[in-house]
Amino acid sequence: MLEPIYIKHLEQNIWFAQLPALFKDFIVNCAVQQRFDKEQSIFHSGDIFNGIYAVLEGAVRLGYIDIEGKESVAAIVEPVMWFGEISLVDAQPRSHDAIAIRKSLILHIPSTALQSLLQQHPVFWYHIAQLTSQKLRFAFLELISIQTQSLSQRLAQRLMFILNGYGNHLSIEKNVIHLSQEQLAQMLTCSRQTINQELQALEQQNILCVSFKKIEILDVAELHRIAHAFPNI
Repeated sequence: MLEPIYIKHLEQNIWFAQLPALFKDFIVNCAVQQRFDKEQSIFHSGDIFNGIYAVLEGAVRLGYIDIEGKESVAAIVEPVMWFGEISLVDAQPRSHDAIAIRKSLILHIPSTALQSLLQQHPVFWYHIAQLTSQKLRFAFLELISIQTQSLSQRLAQRLMFILNGYGNHLSIEKNVIHLSQEQLAQMLTCSRQTINQELQALEQQNILCVSFKKIEILDVAELHRIAHAFPNI
C-alpha cells in the first residue's frame, strides 16, 4: 500500500484526482513502488505491455533510440505524471523507450491486476481513454505549432507544457525545469546551438534563467503570452 505522502502527491495529478473512489483504492492497494537508477530502462520500444506507470520521484525520458544510436526525445515525465497506457488501449508492443534520467521512484500498476479491474468494471475504460486522449491532445498541439509557429513560440509552448506536466498538474507549483539543452533541442527537432540562442534571448528579457541542465522560469505570464501568440500562418 502506498505511503500517505505519495497518495497526497497523486491527488495533485488531474487524472487521478477525478477517478472514482473504487479506482483510486485499486491503485493505492495494488500498485507497486519500484526504484530505478540513472539511465536504467523501465521499458523499451517493442516490449510487451506489462502495466502502466507514474513518476513519484525523479524523472523519466520518453523517446526512441535508432539502430545507429541516435536518440529522439518525445517528453520528460516528472512527478506526478502517468505513462505507458498506450499499449493497454491498442494491445500493441511498446511504441517508445522509457528511461530514468536520474534515480527515480516509479509507481507500477501490473497489467494482470489492471486487466482484471477493467473486466470487472468496463466503465473504467472511460478513464483510461481520458489518460490517452490527454497525450493525444498535446501531440496535436505540437504538430500544429510546427506548421504555424516560430521556433521561439514553439520553445515557449514546450516549456509551458513541461511546467504544467503536459496537462497532468492541477496547478503550476514549481518554476524549475530539469532538462538539458540537448534534450530540449531533440524535442523541438533543431540543433543545440539554435536552442541555446533562443534561450539566451529569453534570458535577456528576464523571462527565464539558464544553468547546467536546469531552466528556471522567472516570468510564467510572459512565457505563456509568447507561447499563445497569434499563429504566424
